[in-house]
Amino acid sequence: MNMLIDRIRANFTDSIQTKISAADSILSVIAESSEEIVQALLEGHKILSCGNGGSACNAMRFSTDMLSRFKQERPGLPAITLGTDISGLTAVANGHHFSDIFAKQIRTLGQPGDILLAISTSGDSANIINAVKAAHDKNMSIVALTGCDGGRIADSLQEKDIEIRVSNHDTARIQETHLLILHCICDIIDFRLFGHGEPL
Repeated sequence: MNMLIDRIRANFTDSIQTKISAADSILSVIAESSEEIVQALLEGHKILSCGNGGSACNAMRFSTDMLSRFKQERPGLPAITLGTDISGLTAVANGHHFSDIFAKQIRTLGQPGDILLAISTSGDSANIINAVKAAHDKNMSIVALTGCDGGRIADSLQEKDIEIRVSNHDTARIQETHLLILHCICDIIDFRLFGHGEPL
């Protein structure tokens, strides 16, 4: 039993340390991306999010917090997670290619001024890279949550885009930190738009 407790404690410690290390380099970038999203919402635009696996879960969590609420009651905010419609997803994957499952939706639903929240732990997911390209074609801005060295997604971003990189190679630690980042963004959105939360 002690060995199991030690493993659990090590996971807690590693997760906490990953977040502390990331905070040293990304706090201002999180603030910048939050302000970008707030401005887009004020101008009547929406947020489209996408990811694979655990990153898809983080994308859905963000959209849920936007549409329903984060911590306090407020009007819903326009956010869509791409790829959650299984019939649409499989139709695109079958009729075109799996790497186009998000790009096809962006070309259909995206509008100039919208923001794509692209989440990838590796930064190398082909369907996320294609989503970024499709968003650029629609004159959308990108907020990319990446890990490791940013991968090919980092190389595909334009000057107006924002990358929030968790420089770690452990998928679980990256995704845990991504979730904290998304919660920070939700907190800033609620604070800026609705005055929720006490000023620090």
